Amino acid sequence: MVGGYVVVTGGIALDLKARANAALVRGSSNRGTLTRCPGGVARNIAENLARLDTAVHLVGAVGDDPLGTELVEKTRAAGVTVVPVGRRELTGTYTAMLDEHGELVAGVADLAATEALAPDDLAVMLPLVAGAAMLVADANLPVSFLHNLVVRARDARVPVVLDPVSVPKAGRVAAVLDPRHPVLLVSPNRDELAALTGASTGSRSELVSAARRLCALGSENVWVRMGAEGSLLVPRAGDPVPLGAHQVKAVDVTGGGDAMLAGLVHRWLLGDPLAEAAAYGQAVAALTVTSDETVRPDLTPELVETQLARPVGRWR
Repeated sequence: MVGGYVVVTGGIALDLKARANAALVRGSSNRGTLTRCPGGVARNIAENLARLDTAVHLVGAVGDDPLGTELVEKTRAAGVTVVPVGRRELTGTYTAMLDEHGELVAGVADLAATEALAPDDLAVMLPLVAGAAMLVADANLPVSFLHNLVVRARDARVPVVLDPVSVPKAGRVAAVLDPRHPVLLVSPNRDELAALTGASTGSRSELVSAARRLCALGSENVWVRMGAEGSLLVPRAGDPVPLGAHQVKAVDVTGGGDAMLAGLVHRWLLGDPLAEAAAYGQAVAALTVTSDETVRPDLTPELVETQLARPVGRWR
């Protein structure tokens, strides 16, 4: 599959990121900084794709409020074709608490607008999906909406990539998988994989076993993202491919996984084998976590090529 446009759907939100200046003291006020920027898993993936010069349509729910207008305008300015749907609830927000190293301590997502998506909203998407080279959907979507979307994409022979988003929402992905009609890829982190399969993911052999179980549930490939440890690509047929992480000093990990998945999608559509596309995605993630923005504003294919030329650590 070479070229074409991608449809991305799911969460659109404002990111509010509170970062502590020193080690967090629980149950007490901590000194730190608060930043705000466009966010939401689907929106982040779409913006990364656009900055990598992949044509992309973002379909998602925003409120009929100033925040929704702001997010749509800023996302369009980054090169994304935005198709707002819903508009029955307030625009979503995601609040992240980061430690002094930029690592996520906890996050709270208020995505009522996305949760309120209904079958009538799905109708708006179907012509776009039918003509797409790929559909990327995140688990912020309601289960019934996500299920119908995956079925329609399958009927149109459009490859599907699913992002479980979080441990509490990962079950939505499991609910829409069908072993008779597998999706192209599911991309969980270690904890999400455990939630999806009910299996332990502590050791390398357990990771592979759990990923194989997820493949059997209805995915041709499982890409397990493990941050600074690297990632593991497990195809339904074939040997697992371990990928070492780029050795960088993280400033803010928010959006790293979204960038990673966007990088893979971008290169797979250009014809790269999936393992090479995954390695490219890791380079995009490395660049992203060294920025204090959820989506790195200076991201370009040239910048990624520079990162790819740097040493990569061994998979652990």
